[in-house]
Amino acid sequence: MEDKHSHSGLESSFTDLMTSLAVIFILLLCVSHNQALGINTPQKVFMELQKELKDFSGVEVKRDKNDPLCLLIIVPEGLLQFKTDKADIPPKGDEFLQSFIPKLALTVDSPKFRNDINSIVVEGYTDSQGANKPGGIQYNWRLSQERSMAVVSESLLILEEGHFQGIHVNDFVKMLSASGRGDAKLIIDKKTGRENMAMSRRVIFKIRVRSIEQRLVKDITS
Repeated sequence: MEDKHSHSGLESSFTDLMTSLAVIFILLLCVSHNQALGINTPQKVFMELQKELKDFSGVEVKRDKNDPLCLLIIVPEGLLQFKTDKADIPPKGDEFLQSFIPKLALTVDSPKFRNDINSIVVEGYTDSQGANKPGGIQYNWRLSQERSMAVVSESLLILEEGHFQGIHVNDFVKMLSASGRGDAKLIIDKKTGRENMAMSRRVIFKIRVRSIEQRLVKDITS
């Protein structure tokens, strides 16, 4: 009986090993295939987003230096910059979102991008002033979270009330989230070396591209 159980266990382990090797082989094959075709998904999405958003003067699409799978959408100065200690969207920012959000939603949920984009995060930031207050770290984090949530809430309201043709709001909602980063990334004036506090009180849109493994899983489960 012990020999049978031992033999069965070895067969099971061997099967698990072969399955793992097969998965690794498939992933390596996908990587090799993409490299052979010269395909770089983040670069492809980056270039396409630049084309799609070119009508928005001042909007900048950038690669994230710290994450090869992330793209940053930088909003023009003065539009989504907040007053000190406030999380209310400025009037010009609200006006900007009214036209920008439908375009962004249509773009990321289009067949061209649908399988490549994993998430859209609205990141909120503060200046450094709150750090001097009692509980400064928590204060800045909470304020930055409120700013990002204000933009996400307004974005969803715009889409729900607008009934824009071609936009699948539920699909966009699944990708969209808010994140507060406090004063983690202050904007420093290159000329003076000092913090530009007005520019530090901002939000940015961070788009994360699916990795090869994530795209493979999506293809298998679709």
